[in-house]
Amino acid sequence: MSGTEACWLCGRSLGGRIEWHHPLPKSRGGKETVPVHPICHRTIHATIGNAELARLYTEPDRLRAHPDIARFVAWIAGKPPNFHAPTRRKG
Repeated sequence: MSGTEACWLCGRSLGGRIEWHHPLPKSRGGKETVPVHPICHRTIHATIGNAELARLYTEPDRLRAHPDIARFVAWIAGKPPNFHAPTRRKG
């Protein structure tokens, strides 16, 4: 992306606000962090719990293959980097 850092989840350029996601949740011993949009970060945690993230989704390609995350990534693809919308927890 021509010198611009990209979001670990959706691949879009990062905007003015960046959050840091632990691919292996901190509660499970994770230390590494990756940059994500706030909306992407909230979607990850609203969709999948830490135990499941640690067990199955520490790689971005695997996470993007999750059906709910895949729908989100397709939806967010054309939005500007600073786009924000309310995030709903899976019920």
